[in-house]
Amino acid sequence: MKIKRKNIFTSIGKIAVYIKEKPLNETPIIFLHGLYFDHKLWKHYIYSITDRTVIAIDMPLHGKSQEDIKNGWNLEDCAQMLVDILNNLEIPKAIAVGHSWGSMSILRAASLYPERFASIGLCNMPFQAASAKQKILQHLQHSLLLFRNFYSKQAAKVLFAKNSLRKNPLLFYHLKRPMALLSNQQIREIDQTVILDPTDTSDLIQNLKVKAYAINGKDDFVPASIFLETIIVNGGHVSPLESPNEVSNLISKLIKYGTLELIPA
Repeated sequence: MKIKRKNIFTSIGKIAVYIKEKPLNETPIIFLHGLYFDHKLWKHYIYSITDRTVIAIDMPLHGKSQEDIKNGWNLEDCAQMLVDILNNLEIPKAIAVGHSWGSMSILRAASLYPERFASIGLCNMPFQAASAKQKILQHLQHSLLLFRNFYSKQAAKVLFAKNSLRKNPLLFYHLKRPMALLSNQQIREIDQTVILDPTDTSDLIQNLKVKAYAINGKDDFVPASIFLETIIVNGGHVSPLESPNEVSNLISKLIKYGTLELIPA
């Protein structure tokens, strides 16, 4: 089935939205990618789901979402962006699956608008505030942006587990392709907004009123939250590429729960 692209104007700016539409009365599922990637992170899952409408987006400044993005945006704006997209597509309730930054955005949206989500999947989600040491290291790493290929390789070593890169060297190119679309200034801006600025969201997780399942990699630099039902899988911080079978199983659980949630008691 053909995937069509639609540009949707949201409170954060013009966002590229990719839709594989299925005219059945099943809860749609929407995918949000993480830092440096684009909607193609979810390509395998988009094509494998055939019983419902599937949506994926390019997050702000990534992929085709490069134009008319407002200055000074934050993660709360990303949460509102997600709801704006659901509103534009006239979707009253969705299953949402995110990776890293995408998960951070979904958590905030589901906390504000729990009635809009049947269930949510949170892959490799950072939830703790960056430490002073992390902030210093991040700024030092930005000095390497003058050497983009080297910077991209170092980013891959941080994001993917060593064993994953050894078994599948093509993982680097899954990162390098979308990352090449970002300017050095955009990388600095995005890192500041998504990595360095966010506060701890343990309270949002504890008070979440939407069923949530999480996945973290064994070698993920992001810890798992004790307040989330979390599956630990092989790999590092990019479970959708490193552990696709386990992520597919997670999505199946979300769909099953989302379907049960819609059946009247």
